[in-house]
Amino acid sequence: MTQVLYFVYSHLMETQKLQELKQLLESPKKIVIIPHRNPDGDAMGSTLALSLYLNLKGHTSRVVAPNGYPDFLSWLPHNDSLFLFDSHNRQSKEAIEAADLVFTLDFNHLSRVGSDMQNTLENCGKTFVMIDHHQQPDTYAKFTYSDTTMSSTCEMVYHFIDMLGDANLITKEIATCLYTGIMTDTGSFRFKSTTAATHKVAAQLIAAGAENQIIHQNIYDTYTPSRLKLLGIALKNMVVLEEFNTAYISLSQEELDTNNFQKGDTEGFVNYCLTLLNIKLAAIFIEKTSDNIVKMSLRSKGDFSVNDMARTHFEGGGHTNAAGGKSDLSLKDTIAKFISILPDYKAELTA
Repeated sequence: MTQVLYFVYSHLMETQKLQELKQLLESPKKIVIIPHRNPDGDAMGSTLALSLYLNLKGHTSRVVAPNGYPDFLSWLPHNDSLFLFDSHNRQSKEAIEAADLVFTLDFNHLSRVGSDMQNTLENCGKTFVMIDHHQQPDTYAKFTYSDTTMSSTCEMVYHFIDMLGDANLITKEIATCLYTGIMTDTGSFRFKSTTAATHKVAAQLIAAGAENQIIHQNIYDTYTPSRLKLLGIALKNMVVLEEFNTAYISLSQEELDTNNFQKGDTEGFVNYCLTLLNIKLAAIFIEKTSDNIVKMSLRSKGDFSVNDMARTHFEGGGHTNAAGGKSDLSLKDTIAKFISILPDYKAELTA
């Protein structure tokens, strides 16, 4: 399978940079691999898979996640070897200080790891490698593999390993991690970013030992009663704005607390809005009083860019059909702001 690395340099330097990175990896290195804050299946799958691969090649690698992640990802292979920057701060900083290379996966700007870790990374003086599929990558990394057409960072890590000539080294554990990230970031292979190449990669991972049925069960068949009740409240709160082919869900801090909210419990809730006939834009607004913000996730169908909407109005970004953002306003005022900007997008939403 032939792929091309896209570096944020001239085309002439692409092969040079790939060869330079290959040469760096020809001798044992100490390597730290970092996902974004509040890592999801793609972030954890890609970092753990890359760590397993690099260790196979004789390197000493360690995943350092900014903070914790949902329990439904805790079964992933190699999960017990990582550090959490917020709770293993000393060990995390020591690992970064000792590293020869720092890989950053599934994010395109160091602000995505949180301010304390961002400051540590900006001042560590290390060589960075970015592998990411989000739009508008920053330029902090010496080596950048960026492809916004890819379904997931896990698919990109598969291609990265393949480009290094080591696809045959993918073990069952590596395949399991990569399949998990591809499956979750494609909505079980139903989003627009799922291509023929994505299915070919998934097939190779299954051939390498990934048990797709077991992975699906471990991710999706793990609801607690309180999470299912919270979903019921979210659906009860759903509002449909037929004039704009839009639907949104809101959850207050009180509703979260009453239903014993745990990290990851609202994962995928916003997608229920997109199951409605004619709905083109979906949003979920989640009150987070500990940070005095309202977190939001935006989803869309077709060519409507929630990435542009999130960047323009909600200090966020992501992909054309999936993006996130935040608001410093109250939950009520955030929703009012969202509704107020919809007329600007009416032509696109009703086309």
